[in-house]
Amino acid sequence: MKTVPIISAEAAAALVQSGDTLLVGGFGMTGNPVHLVHALAETQTRGLTFIGNNVGEAGLSGGRLLRNGQLKKAIGSFFTSNREAVAAAQDGSLEVQLIPQGTLAEAIRAGGAGIGGFYTPTAAGTVIAGDADLRVLNGQEMVFVPALRGDVALIRAWRADTAGNLQYRLTEQNFNPAMATAAHLVIVETEEIVEVGQIAPEHVHTPGLYVDYLVQATLTLADLGSSADVRGGAKRVDEARLNMARRALRELQAGDVVNLGIGIPTLVADLITPEMNINLHTENGMLGVGPAPEGGGALEYPVNAGKVPVTALPGASYFDSAASFGMIRGGHVDAAVMGGLQVDASGNLANWAVPGKPLLGVGGAMDLASGARRLIVTMTHTDPDGTPKIVESCTLPLTSRGAVDMVITDKAVFEFVDGKLTLTELMPGTTLDEVRIATGAAFAERLDTST
Repeated sequence: MKTVPIISAEAAAALVQSGDTLLVGGFGMTGNPVHLVHALAETQTRGLTFIGNNVGEAGLSGGRLLRNGQLKKAIGSFFTSNREAVAAAQDGSLEVQLIPQGTLAEAIRAGGAGIGGFYTPTAAGTVIAGDADLRVLNGQEMVFVPALRGDVALIRAWRADTAGNLQYRLTEQNFNPAMATAAHLVIVETEEIVEVGQIAPEHVHTPGLYVDYLVQATLTLADLGSSADVRGGAKRVDEARLNMARRALRELQAGDVVNLGIGIPTLVADLITPEMNINLHTENGMLGVGPAPEGGGALEYPVNAGKVPVTALPGASYFDSAASFGMIRGGHVDAAVMGGLQVDASGNLANWAVPGKPLLGVGGAMDLASGARRLIVTMTHTDPDGTPKIVESCTLPLTSRGAVDMVITDKAVFEFVDGKLTLTELMPGTTLDEVRIATGAAFAERLDTST
């Protein structure tokens, strides 16, 4: 059995050369090798390409490299959580390549497996696809994505043994296992280093053959950024939004695997009881998501896709981001409930970008919209100025084409019956005339008038 050198964070940072491509693990600050990145920030290394889900937070992890001017390019799925990354992209000091979250995970996995690239339905028909090669496979348009590899991978584990075998904790897997396979040099920051044999073989998530160096580093609350603590108390929600959440819940069946987006969909989670037997999936690597804990943060609990600490229900499981999005693309998620900016008469969804704002944060929305068996969109019927959000044809950048099955607004419920936008229900306190006036697309009516 080999022995992996144990070095300091400073010695590890010295192994990174100017111009290198870095793979940096973590989902937000969960599973992020923050001590390694901060040690790198103390060097004169420049011209780095940073591959990660996001560039840390302002001044934290990759955000510190950015603030120092050490990054020339960032490749990831969600940069808008770091205001300094947005500013750098806008002023041209940082080149940014935006990739849907699941596509990013799979591109790294492919790079580590010696695969040159792959075709995926995610982002087909959207601006993200750009000039990529398009093929129709099994009747579905797919986008070619090249594999990603790095010169150096900086990853975070919970435990390592002296042979480099790694074990991750809770939702700290995310991008780390795939990144450990996809770089020429792999440096692991770990909470604990134990002797060989102290991690049972069946508990090894990453075999030691991938690992070149180990660095012991203890995580503190200060390292976790916005995930450090449970966020504030009970939600104050208006009745209209709560009605939308209640109506969405009625569409979920016992035994369903369900992914809930941010905004109105998160309210659905608060309405689910154990007796309903609904299994919540979060794309950063968890199945069996429970309610928020009474106290504590990401040092004690897993986090969801909103980077908020949650509890795990009995029977829950954890996995990495590549496996999570394989579940989504593979059709194993029964329903996704997502927010929307626009839905059109052809079932197209736009929910990730608005005019005048940089296109810097798609996350997992495209993967979910195209991969879930059923897509339910919850949104207000109009913008605050009264502009309809249900339109004849989307004018905002698309998230997915023809994927929407149901739209639930504060005024009405629409379904696509035989491919046609159809009004099937009025929400409490709304009249048919109000819906007609506030809807920007032609629709059929199939209202139940028996009650």
